[in-house]
Amino acid sequence: MRKHAFFLLSATLLIPCAARPQVQAPAARPPQQPIHLEDGGMSERLESIVIPPKPQAPFTCTLQTEWVRTLADGGTITLVNERRIARDGNGRVYQERWWLVPKNGKQKSQMEFIQITDPQKHTLYSCGALSNNHVCEITPYMATASMPYTFSGRPSGPLPNDAGYVINEDLGKQLVSGVEATGTRESVTYNPGQFGNDRKMTVSKEFWYSPQLGLNLISKRSDPRFGSQTFTITNLTLAEPDPQLFEPPAGLQIIDRRSPPEPAPAPAN
Repeated sequence: MRKHAFFLLSATLLIPCAARPQVQAPAARPPQQPIHLEDGGMSERLESIVIPPKPQAPFTCTLQTEWVRTLADGGTITLVNERRIARDGNGRVYQERWWLVPKNGKQKSQMEFIQITDPQKHTLYSCGALSNNHVCEITPYMATASMPYTFSGRPSGPLPNDAGYVINEDLGKQLVSGVEATGTRESVTYNPGQFGNDRKMTVSKEFWYSPQLGLNLISKRSDPRFGSQTFTITNLTLAEPDPQLFEPPAGLQIIDRRSPPEPAPAPAN
């Protein structure tokens, strides 16, 4: 390799200067960095509680989330966050979306975006956090305030096609953040082969539902595939929220992602 490099240098020096046009030497290219490729891995998304557009049931609250996954050696990984939710008397819903972060860790959660739904205008605004994305996108929102919304477990009994068995339990009533809630526990035992499982597997859900607000104030899910997830509503205030919450933040670009309306037919001659 050294002999080859020396030959190139010598050949350049042996060319007479008068025989070469004077050109600017090309800028040296920075060395290309290798692209790291990696197989495997997975993408995960945690589904939170459902906030229906129930009218005449305004509130503001903080939703606390805890997600615990058990490792093969018996240890655990716990992720947490808190986010603000509000709903006004017209059924409009404001929700903040924050990153999950390690519990008791040094990393601070950050707000990724906010969502504002309007059941009368049928709009969903998704607005990036001001420090990251200066855009609000509008997409269709099909739910209406007049639709009935209920939360109830499946009735006890066998699942179709011998998939497993459901046990539904009534847990009675209790106050959650000062509001009466009715508790239900649903345990579903799946037979082998439903998800690639080689033995029976049980998924349990427990939720405490408020008929007054039309949503779950506490929701727990335990699933061997995903760990345990707990959602708890705290700092609950039963009053009309600030109307400004349901307007897109000032200074953001509005991008309408809804399909344009079809043109009206031309009048007949």
